[in-house]
Amino acid sequence: MTSQGQSLNSTLDDNCQGNFRGTLLTIDSYLGDQDVERLKFLCRDSIAPKNLEKCGSALDIFEYLLAEEWLSEEDPFFLAELLYTIKQNVLLRHLRYTKEQVEHRLPFCRKVSLFRNLLYELSEDISSENLKSMIFLLRESVPKVQMTSLSFLAYLEKQEKINEDNLTLLEDLCKKIVPNLVRKINKYKREKASQVGAPPVAKETESLHQGEEELFCRSDINQLLGALPEVSWRDEHAQSNGDRATPVSVEMLGASVDTLTSETSTKETAVYRMDRKHRGYCVIVNNHSFTSLSERPGTNKDAECLRRVFQWLGFNVFIYVNVTKDRLEQVLQYFQKHPDHADGDCFVFCVLTHGKFGAVYSSDGNLIPIRQIISHFTAQQCPALAHKPKLFFIQACQGEEIQPSVSIEADAVNPEHVPPSLQDSVPVEADFLLGLATVPGYVSFRHVEEGSWYIQSLCNHLKDLVPRREDILSILTAVNDDVSRQADRHGTKKQMPQPAFTLRKKVVFPVPQEELLL
Repeated sequence: MTSQGQSLNSTLDDNCQGNFRGTLLTIDSYLGDQDVERLKFLCRDSIAPKNLEKCGSALDIFEYLLAEEWLSEEDPFFLAELLYTIKQNVLLRHLRYTKEQVEHRLPFCRKVSLFRNLLYELSEDISSENLKSMIFLLRESVPKVQMTSLSFLAYLEKQEKINEDNLTLLEDLCKKIVPNLVRKINKYKREKASQVGAPPVAKETESLHQGEEELFCRSDINQLLGALPEVSWRDEHAQSNGDRATPVSVEMLGASVDTLTSETSTKETAVYRMDRKHRGYCVIVNNHSFTSLSERPGTNKDAECLRRVFQWLGFNVFIYVNVTKDRLEQVLQYFQKHPDHADGDCFVFCVLTHGKFGAVYSSDGNLIPIRQIISHFTAQQCPALAHKPKLFFIQACQGEEIQPSVSIEADAVNPEHVPPSLQDSVPVEADFLLGLATVPGYVSFRHVEEGSWYIQSLCNHLKDLVPRREDILSILTAVNDDVSRQADRHGTKKQMPQPAFTLRKKVVFPVPQEELLL
């Protein structure tokens, strides 16, 4: 991109950010003191207590949410959830949401915890007389200051008299004074219990550091050859590195992509349907900040490009920012069971995060096997997507981090040992495609301002080649060629993406009517 183009993009980004802040200023103008108190209570899990105490207006709250990346122009849903919760639904239009859209997304996008929601709902139903009675029963342990129902519940929480696992005191108070509220507590307990049970995932405790380059060596190849008899892979060569085991080129595993393309090109019917009621869903998991790993500057540029491209292609796009292991499981479960898949053509799932061999990191530092993500959408687990293309794109390292240049970063974590091979990353059943930013064992690169080499190339080639009616494998081949030619400013750091697939037909997206500008 030319310096003029970079300057233009920078100006546009600044204008967009300014426009969004203007939107927040407008929303603030409609919120009163009681609304601010409610927002502060709902944000107790999102903003540090000492910062929350300083907040005297909704703008103060918005500022902290922006700083902590709970809120952004790309993903304003947290604010939409807050406004919906405090019944300021008329303000949702400023965020381009309706009440119905928020209600639809809440089950899988909720950022306010079940516990926080419970306390807020209870506070709404505790009258001033009920509150006086509750304080009377606890007079010895409650300070003699004027309280609202929200500040009363916040005090009990701060004094550790109640928490998400211990509601005994609150339950007793409700039984004695407002018996009908016990139903809400019991409902909370059932919902909380239903969220328990996700399989434990080993947590990576090492922080990112400048390590050595990890190679894709012969033992890795042998494992892949033995484990993926029905999956075809495409790769170039790995580069040698002195003392390391000698790297070798990755052979095509199973059917050749070129052979598959030439065979299917002779059959017009060998193309997946793209004429149902809607194109489908595109889910983007965008992890920028982590509890124990370094931040990923530049990733928001990738997420925005993906959003624009897949919306242009007709997908309904959902972006999730800084996703924990539990939240990821909720998102996966929701889309696994989504009834709209029955009328959709395709499904796309993108992950932008740190990673290592065969796995990616959640924002709270848990290492999630790629296989675990993809397995939610097999024909057995998600029948509505059977016989339809399911495309997964992973921007994350698959090996150890190497020393980056000043403006280039690697999405890698340095493990003590090489994790298991990618033998389980792609199900052996048909209709899957997994696009990795790099071959197993290697790092992938991300410019801290312009985004990652792989995602930016993917978006640009989709934009250029979909109008030429190119299929997805041909597009990914062009992406391979483009990324393989890129290097850091010293010309020493290289990258090679790698698609793995069990597609039975060509994936050819219908040509959009309007032009896309990236």
